[in-house]
Amino acid sequence: MFASFIRSILAEPRAPDPPARVWWDWALVGALLVTAAGEAIFRPDVSARPLATVVALLVIPALLWRRTHPLLATAVGFGGAMVLHIPMIVDDVADAGLYSMIGVLLLPYALYRWASGPEALVGTAIVAVPAGLGLATSETLEDVIGGTTVLVAAFALGAAMRYRAVARQREVQQARTLERGELARELHDTVAHHVSAIAIQAQAGRAVAATDPASAVGALAVIEAEASRTLHEMRTMVRVLRDGEAVDYAPPRGISELDELTRMSPVVQVHRGGDLAGLPQPVEVAVYRICQESVTNAIRHSLNATAVTVGVTGDVGVVRLRVHDDGQAARPATTVGYGLLGMAERAKLLGGACQAGPDPAGGWTVEATLPREVPR
Repeated sequence: MFASFIRSILAEPRAPDPPARVWWDWALVGALLVTAAGEAIFRPDVSARPLATVVALLVIPALLWRRTHPLLATAVGFGGAMVLHIPMIVDDVADAGLYSMIGVLLLPYALYRWASGPEALVGTAIVAVPAGLGLATSETLEDVIGGTTVLVAAFALGAAMRYRAVARQREVQQARTLERGELARELHDTVAHHVSAIAIQAQAGRAVAATDPASAVGALAVIEAEASRTLHEMRTMVRVLRDGEAVDYAPPRGISELDELTRMSPVVQVHRGGDLAGLPQPVEVAVYRICQESVTNAIRHSLNATAVTVGVTGDVGVVRLRVHDDGQAARPATTVGYGLLGMAERAKLLGGACQAGPDPAGGWTVEATLPREVPR
């Protein structure tokens, strides 16, 4: 069991997409450097002052690379802490470091949050050496327990945040996969409809070929058009199902069924406008699904809503939809639910966009823009 545990750690890759340095990283490092300089100048009890100052000024900037190069930053930070133990051992001084060196506790967190498995093992060994020396030279049991607790907490918090991020990413991927499956089911029915039309036209063409060649040529033209649409829809379905997921199939709904949403609640109102004729079926279904999900969320989450307005408008080249409720938005603006992720994924697959959030005028609004033609 232990061997399999070690193998799983060694196989663990780096956490993807570590965030770039942001303003507060620079602010933190700047504040720590100013504090270190102040300690070096004004603190009277600093042992080995030149060494402590140089180490602090070299170690603190390493915090800027703790996400993108967690092992290197940890080696610099705790290597500096190791250097500070030299005067403590040789000259038998109590503490040769500056208080501003407390910032190195961010490094164990970053190591377990962003590093790969092998890097985490090596980094843990690097941290253990100066930490072990520090605990060994502690004068009281309380110092040993407190120092151990703080260090273990930093490691544990980094591992917990990494697990949370992985779990969130997995759930997001599942939501997107489910949405792709829904879209694939609908595209399957569209393709089946086109193939049926081709078969009917072919049969009609054969029946009249001998007596009415002009009608047979017309049937061939219809077959050509249907075949082009079918090929287009099949390409779209293949693009959606590139991940190889198997799906079931169900009849799709479109813009003509939007009035059914008013049955969900008496406060729901549906309005249509512009040119909505001749839309590809995937676009019609996407409009319905996004409106349906938005209305469901509004009824479920909004507080004291008196109206949920669904508006769909056909413009030149695009179809726009807007779902707005005037209730108190109980949904936090900083989190994205899986229903919203599914809507955004569906719009993206069709070449459009979808966004949702609190409305400046009050309530909650979902807006989406879909192209009139499905991208090839």
